Amino acid sequence: MNIELIKTASSFISEKIDQEPKVGLILGSGLGMLADEIENPVKIKYSEIPGFPTSTVEGHAGQLVIGSLKGLPVLAMQGRFHFYEGYGLDQVTFPVRVMRDLGIETMVVTNAAGAVNPSLEPGDLMLITDHINNTGANPLIGSNDSALGVRFPDMSTAYSPQLQQLARTVAENLNLPLREGVYVWNSGPSYETPAEIRMLQQIGGDAVGMSTVPEVIVARHAGMDVVGISCISNMAAGILDQPLSHDEVIETTERVREQFLSFVKELVANFSKKLD
Repeated sequence: MNIELIKTASSFISEKIDQEPKVGLILGSGLGMLADEIENPVKIKYSEIPGFPTSTVEGHAGQLVIGSLKGLPVLAMQGRFHFYEGYGLDQVTFPVRVMRDLGIETMVVTNAAGAVNPSLEPGDLMLITDHINNTGANPLIGSNDSALGVRFPDMSTAYSPQLQQLARTVAENLNLPLREGVYVWNSGPSYETPAEIRMLQQIGGDAVGMSTVPEVIVARHAGMDVVGISCISNMAAGILDQPLSHDEVIETTERVREQFLSFVKELVANFSKKLD
């Protein structure tokens, strides 16, 4: 990872904003509407930022939105980068490195995911308690720069237990059903076969998607605290007798829009108390 390029991108962003963001938000497919809730926004297209790739996926706006959410300065990625787009994992996780260089220590990752656990239903919000990297790839492979993190980072608490408990409390206060489970990262872009979903059930997966895990690995390598939320957008292959499509993902995330917005906004409001 090129530290000079990280600092160049960080400086470029800093020059365009007048407050230091405290929380980073990565918004997945169909979930970018949260960035529209940010007050006094500064919007920067990825294509303008040194070192940033370009998001190519439908439902991803492809810009940073920096401003205030519930009184807390935040930086939101309205759309992310994926391994399946042909980007290397250094590129996929580059924005996380830039967030850390900007001083962000807490990150919220969101995604749309398929239900591997049959007890989950489309429209459920699932708190990610842990993950399984099922790709054989890792963004930390290669030489390690100790200025960015240790050679062998601990992943025992990839998702902060304290932030998980805060999320549970917030959901309870909102009378919002919040499911919990393990997220599996597959590379995509093809959806899984029914046989692959049966395998993921056997190894302990509850939901599956094509993102999030590389960003979390790098965030933890950089010493950031992470909380993760999946919007269950569809039942994975073989659970129901129907084909899978990205259109269904977008339709489901639109349906749970208000629940998702109220939950994450209240979570950030509680971050404000925690970080003050």
